Amino acid sequence: MAAAANPTTGVATARTWISSHQNLFMSTATSLSTQSKTISLSYSFSQKLNSVILKSRPAVAIKTTSSSAIETSAKETSSLPGLLVDLRGKRAFIAGIADDNGYGWAIAKSLAAAGAEIIVGTWVPAMNFFESGLERGEFDESRVLPDGSLMEISKVYPMDAVFDGPEDVPEDMKTSKRYAGYSKWTVKELVESVKQDFGSIDILVHSLANGPEVVKPLLETSRFGYLAAISASSYSFISLLQNFLPIMNPGGATVSLSYIAAERIIPGYGGGMSSAKAALESDTRVLAFEAGRKHNIRVNTISAGPLRSRAAKAIGSIDMMIDYSSTNAPIQKELSAEEVGNAAAFLASPLASAITGTVLYVDNGLNAMAVSIDSPALENLHRPKEK
Repeated sequence: MAAAANPTTGVATARTWISSHQNLFMSTATSLSTQSKTISLSYSFSQKLNSVILKSRPAVAIKTTSSSAIETSAKETSSLPGLLVDLRGKRAFIAGIADDNGYGWAIAKSLAAAGAEIIVGTWVPAMNFFESGLERGEFDESRVLPDGSLMEISKVYPMDAVFDGPEDVPEDMKTSKRYAGYSKWTVKELVESVKQDFGSIDILVHSLANGPEVVKPLLETSRFGYLAAISASSYSFISLLQNFLPIMNPGGATVSLSYIAAERIIPGYGGGMSSAKAALESDTRVLAFEAGRKHNIRVNTISAGPLRSRAAKAIGSIDMMIDYSSTNAPIQKELSAEEVGNAAAFLASPLASAITGTVLYVDNGLNAMAVSIDSPALENLHRPKEK
């Protein structure tokens, strides 16, 4: 006859086993901490990512391999201390990344640092540049996250958000060398590809803007230039949300990027671009209502200060605007892309679950100023100074 089980003995044995494994875990964590001051206890089992880009069209897949299944499991199940942005288990699509020095890239990094899976949409003519840069490791330094791992991009899709479907694409563009070798890059085709590959997303980021006549004053802007700016910079967000909404998980969020020119005069930011940003902010409020009521999706935009990105260099006055902002804003410093990325991660997270239809200013407070402090006419004006 088998001996009867003793509950007391079983509990004691279990406690001994748990205690020994707790000691093993703590000693491992302590060892890792002494090896690198930059690695936090939350990420004691940091992933060592070796990304291999699989060049396949129409999309580019970037796969990573964890050093062990145990490390991945520990990272996914460990609790974060304090009130931190936690996006583990969420999937984000960022539209409009073509290099590593714009706001789109910074937002992707912040979302990844918070645990989100990253999918990217890149303008078709920029795909080769972005793809080859990833292959050569040109962006590896920029991919480093706070825990020391590299940002993982699950897939890069070619896209052109000016076209809703293939029927909208002109014949000459279909045969253009700039689009040769790529397919399924209109909005509807893009979303269908994402659906087939991933099923759903939780976060949609719109980091798209283009105005072919941006350097022209509004009085000199053509109808074509004006409507092109609206189409690429504001309606593109409506189109993306229309098509992504059916595959967005309830409770998800969208974030777009605006600029103070939407409500204040910024000479040199012409060609209908200020109008496009104003439309984007207005659409943010309307879409917050519609998407919120129908699908429980939040819609917000960030009015970001000027940044020395490749895209912004098309605006001849960008350096002047950055200097002006640094001089006149309440916080006198140059805005970093990371600060905008972190704000976007907050808006996309459960911490902002009651925030929707909002324009969040991330510009060192420049939007609050009514006068130019460095104007000679105000040289005798009292200014608060650091003690």
